[in-house]
Order: sequence, then structure tokens, then C-alpha cells
Amino acid sequence: MTSIFWYDYETTGINPRSDRALQVAGIRTDAELNEIDEPVNLYCRPSEDILPHPAACMITGITPRQLATQGLVEADFMTRVHAQLSLPGTCGAGYNTLRFDDEVTRYSLYRNFFDPYAREWQGGNSRWDLIDVVRAAYALRPQGIVWPEEDGRVTLKLERLTAANGIDHGHAHEALSDVRATIALARLIREKQPKLYDWLFQLRSKQRVMDQIRLLQPMVHISGRFSAARHYLGVVLPLAWHPRNRNALIVCDLSQDPQPLFDLDAETLRQQLYIRHEARAEGQLPVPLKLIHVNRCPVVAPLKVLRGEDQKRLQLDMALYEARRQQLSEAQEVWRDKVQALYAGEDFAPSEDPEQQLYDGFIGDRDRRLCEQVRSAEPEQLARGQWPFDDERLPELLFRYRARNFPTSLSEEEQQRWRTFCRQRLTEAAWGAPNTLADFTEHLMKCLPNATPAQRQVLEQWQDYAHSLCARFNVTVG
Repeated sequence: MTSIFWYDYETTGINPRSDRALQVAGIRTDAELNEIDEPVNLYCRPSEDILPHPAACMITGITPRQLATQGLVEADFMTRVHAQLSLPGTCGAGYNTLRFDDEVTRYSLYRNFFDPYAREWQGGNSRWDLIDVVRAAYALRPQGIVWPEEDGRVTLKLERLTAANGIDHGHAHEALSDVRATIALARLIREKQPKLYDWLFQLRSKQRVMDQIRLLQPMVHISGRFSAARHYLGVVLPLAWHPRNRNALIVCDLSQDPQPLFDLDAETLRQQLYIRHEARAEGQLPVPLKLIHVNRCPVVAPLKVLRGEDQKRLQLDMALYEARRQQLSEAQEVWRDKVQALYAGEDFAPSEDPEQQLYDGFIGDRDRRLCEQVRSAEPEQLARGQWPFDDERLPELLFRYRARNFPTSLSEEEQQRWRTFCRQRLTEAAWGAPNTLADFTEHLMKCLPNATPAQRQVLEQWQDYAHSLCARFNVTVG
């Protein structure tokens, strides 16, 4: 039986690779959105090599004193989170979870020797993201929902949507309040547009997404990559599957002129692919390509969902899109090899920090079994045990795991190694921490003048915490 675990993190910042969870809240519902279990609300103590971004502190209001008294070490925190998300039949969901909270979960599970992906599919599990449901409702079936505006454009910020639709949000950016607001918004869409809601809930299945896709046959796609001015909607043409990622589909946005695909070589296309609008030269056409990841619950639908009144309201030029489809279909030999070469050479900046190397490769079966033993080991076993990992990332991860969660397992030599590591993390950006002491201090000085009295108290507590780290590791700022 499917249940949905709606969850939300409050974190030290906005980068899932390096920032840390400070709080998680979650509520389990059945598929009809009725609560079926007690809410979860947990705090996590940051380890002493981590400082938050002051702007995040202002938003969350979480203080180091609160974390010192209520927070779990990250290993215990993620054990509790994993228990909720890995329960058979669970769909993990939230608001912008696919792009943020799920990434925080993956990196946190990886740091703590859990399989970072299994909870997303094992036992009939899945994941989903309400923000794309909201975008789809706004574009395709907006009736029955109030759509707030900001600076003349629709805003889909959770707190603005809840206020506009009379939903009690409690304290925005407090994790449990945000979860309750997300569920209430899901109920509203399900009530006002039940067919759309049910269709999108089915798309959490990769197979259901695949069923919608035919190469060189146009379809509707909803994405945050399309602007609010476009109602987040594009009519796209599937061109090919990604040469290196079997879950990625290369599509052409038919609202854009496809001429660059005919005129430019693969290397030039690659260079221009992600150039922002304001950075393009005058008269330079954008490269009209986009990836759709079929394992990330994308919103895709056949063209027939666009009724005549929808096409008019959305100002869609279906005749133009058909002409571009025909142009691309008849000239496949011109663009096919270029598109494959463009993505075959795609590259990402590598990280030297093993904590940020989650996507550098899967953990092998033998190492996965060792990781399970690490999680179940007592501190003295962690210290005495032999851990012959094949994966070169894991020995350093194990040292940090012990230091952060089981410091009594460290020898005197290892304690000194940990202190040196923390000193480097807090003073040198290259060591991969989300904020150095200098970063923290600089941002703090910028935030304080605009802080409310309550926010100032929060920032001052974190300032005292930073000073305590300076004293502990004998470092100065500036």
C-alpha cells in the first residue's frame, strides 16, 4: 500500500553537496492525503568543521544552543530519516524536493554509509515533487486556485501560494509548518483538479514517463527551466537519448528557432548551450536543447492536453511548432551526430573532496556489504576493525564518520589529524566546507544591518559559536 512521506529540511545553506541538514520534519499520509502517523521533527548537530551561512540562519531561526540540546549526531539523524523514507511502499515527497531535499538526503546517506539511492526504488518506493504539480496546474488547469503575483509575474513560493489560497502556514521556513502547508496545497490541487493530480502522481513511475515518449513526436513538458512568462510550459520534440545517461532524453524546445542545430558544430553548440539570455551576443540564437530526466518524475503529456482555449490562453503557435518539427524530422542527418557529440563530451568540474564525490561512481557490492558493517559497528569496533575498501573514497569518509559521530573511537594521533582537518576546512575554501570562518564573518556583517531583533539574536549566537571554533582550533579571521 502506497503512503507518502512529505518532508522538508532546514539546512546550513543552499548547496546540497556541502551544506548540512539542521532539521527535518515529515508527515506520513495515505494516497488520499489523510495523516496516518505521528509527525517527525528532528534536529541535527553540525560537526565542528561546518559553519552555516548567516542568511540561512536568519531564515530558519535555528540556534546553536537549540542544536546542542536537541540535536542528534548526523549518523543517528540519518538513521531516523532513512527509516522513514525506506519504509516499503513509501513515496518521498515535498516542495522542490527533487532538486534540493532529495539531494541533501543522497549526500547525507552517502556520508553515513547508507546506499544513497535504494530508498527511492526498493520495496515499491518512489519519489515525487509538488512544485512541478503546481507548475502544471498553473499552466494547464489553473481554475479553482488563486495564483499570486510578484513584480507582475506569478510567484510559486510556497508561503505566497498558501496565503493567497487561505491555507494556514504557521511559521514559514519552519520545517514542520512547511510540510503541513505543502500537504494542504496538494489537497487543494487534488480537490480542484483531480484528473491532473492523479495523472501527475502516476508519473512518479519511470515506466509511465517512458510510455509518453516517442522520438520525433512532440509533447508537452512543464519545467522550471521555462520561465513564468511561458507558464513554465514548452512544446518539445524528443530528438535522442543521452549517449552517457540512459535516464536522460534530449529534446528540442519548439518555441525556439532550431537553426543553431543546423548551422553550428558540436563544440560551438556545447559552448553556447548554457549561456544565459543576458550574456548572449546581439542576434545570437539560443541553443534550443534541454534534457528530461525520466527518473525524476518529469511532467510530460501528449499534445491533446492542450485544448483550444489553452492554446489561446498560453499563446502557443502550434502551426509554427509543427513546421519546426517537420524541419527537424527531414534534416536528421544534419543534427543527429552533433547532438550526440555535444552530450558525449559533457563534463563536470570534479571535486577533490570525497564527501562531494557521490556521483563519481556507484559503490561496488563488496564495499556495500562493508558499509552495512560500518553502520552496525560499535565505536570500539570501528577503531579496531579492518575495513579493506576497494573504493578509494571510503577510507577518508570512514575517518570523518568516526570523528563526527564517535570521537571516542579516535586514537590520539587520529584526534590530532581531525583537529588539523577542521582547521583547514574552516580556513581554506579548497577543503570543501560550505563556509570558511572568513566567509561566515563577511556574510554575517552584511546580514546584521537588515536583521530583525529576533534574527539578530540568532546571528549573535552563531557568531559566538564561530568564536568558540576559533578558540578550539587556534585560528583567527582576517
